Amino acid sequence: MRKKVDFLVIGSGIAGLSFALKVAPYGRVCIVTKTEAVESATRYAQGGIAAVMYTPDSYEKHIRDTMVAGDALSDERIVRMTITESTERIKELISWGTEFDRTDGGKYALAKEGGHSEYRVLHHKDSTGQEIENTLLRQVREHPGIEILENHFAIELLTQHHLGLEVKRSSSYIKCYGAYVLNRQTQEIHTILARVTMLAGGGAGNVYATTTNPPVATGDAVAMVYRAKGQVEKMEFFQFHPTALYNPSERPSFLITEAMRGFGAVLKTASGEVFMQKYDKRGSLAPRDIVARAIDNEMKLSGDDFVYLDCRHLNKSELIQHFPNIYAKCLSEGIDITRDMIPVVPAAHYMCGGIKVDEWARSSIENLYASGECASTGLHGANRLASNSLLEALVFSHRASQHAMAQLPSIGFCEEIPDWDAEGTVLNEEMILITQSLKEVQSIMSNYVGIVRSNLRLQRALDRLAILNRETEELYKRSIISVNICELRNLINVGYLIIRMAQDRKESRGLHFNIDYPRAAGQDPVEDPSEL
Repeated sequence: MRKKVDFLVIGSGIAGLSFALKVAPYGRVCIVTKTEAVESATRYAQGGIAAVMYTPDSYEKHIRDTMVAGDALSDERIVRMTITESTERIKELISWGTEFDRTDGGKYALAKEGGHSEYRVLHHKDSTGQEIENTLLRQVREHPGIEILENHFAIELLTQHHLGLEVKRSSSYIKCYGAYVLNRQTQEIHTILARVTMLAGGGAGNVYATTTNPPVATGDAVAMVYRAKGQVEKMEFFQFHPTALYNPSERPSFLITEAMRGFGAVLKTASGEVFMQKYDKRGSLAPRDIVARAIDNEMKLSGDDFVYLDCRHLNKSELIQHFPNIYAKCLSEGIDITRDMIPVVPAAHYMCGGIKVDEWARSSIENLYASGECASTGLHGANRLASNSLLEALVFSHRASQHAMAQLPSIGFCEEIPDWDAEGTVLNEEMILITQSLKEVQSIMSNYVGIVRSNLRLQRALDRLAILNRETEELYKRSIISVNICELRNLINVGYLIIRMAQDRKESRGLHFNIDYPRAAGQDPVEDPSEL
């Protein structure tokens, strides 16, 4: 099937949905989402969204906090732009129907999280992302100009390559014409031609064995852009959330929001000792990279599999009122957070690098935009400040919509793009070839490219991944397309990018900590790695 739309949006989180709502008055919009539309990383965001709302907070304070958390590798121009536009984007989100918690006096009840110098995090109890996702989806479903294709998987971006023309990573003129999309129910591969394409495909936490990300987070957007010869950067900076509930049998890991530490919870060793002051004067409220490394080091020193988060000293009724979902989840596991300490462990959480974009969310490929976790905007630098991600998505999707609407009249369709050619492929009847390779990828990345790295570990990871890449590409070429093999292929691409960019960054910086290099500052960003 062939389909033509003005705007193709890949992803149904806050980045994709807000963009769709903005551009819908100007053309036909098609949202492609790989499972149900509600299933996105946005839905699982517990903590909230950071924005300057009241004094004594100020834009300058938020800018400074973001730069400090990013280990001075954030782009100050982008940080300033994002923060100063934050209040308007929040007001717009509220106008769409999003409800944030308020105080008895009617003001928004702002929380404080690690790395923030002021209370500035708006929240809806401990399910902020779910509130935002439901609100935006409700608006999108009611809009007559927006179509949602659920259970549809984007396989590849359409570029000049599909016209038989050679495209190199050094090419300065690559165009996107849409995407090949798999209907998971009928197994038909559609050719969706678009004048403008927005990638809002989220993160890639499933490249690691332990992650807070939903199963859909397999790095699809980044991998597609990389294969289309677009620019990808800063993939070495993968954030591990310090506090996921320790429950080895559960995947994804249940997140214990940082807002709980902002509320007063304290990290302790398995023996009950406070330890964060040894690592940072901000204690349990230090930025995530520092806290995650501290927990990792304490577990290595003690040999324990987890540390504890202690809430027992906090007001019981207020604790339950602020964190009802966490209270209920822990209770279901036999943990009463008002009486028991919570066992926690770091888990892969957020991809700070990604598709390189400018201030209008434009990628290096013409007519292709990216927003949300899959994009590298320059805001996060070497480490994301807590609750800046939802804000970033709103700001850059808004700016992308402005730019795309202005450019739309001059963009046409590329009718010459051929339909998908499946000739010579056969059904893969050995799923073990995919499932085992996936386990190997996750094991390699967790053991060698986790919170703490070394040159030897990185090289070993690269060597192992090269074998898996070769085997997977051979299997992909001869198999009828399936989501499982595409996701495996994408995760291998993402793992490779993380490793190669980690090898090229010859320093320890932010989320990238290499024991072979002393802590240093002032390094320029690495260039794109060579071909896999």
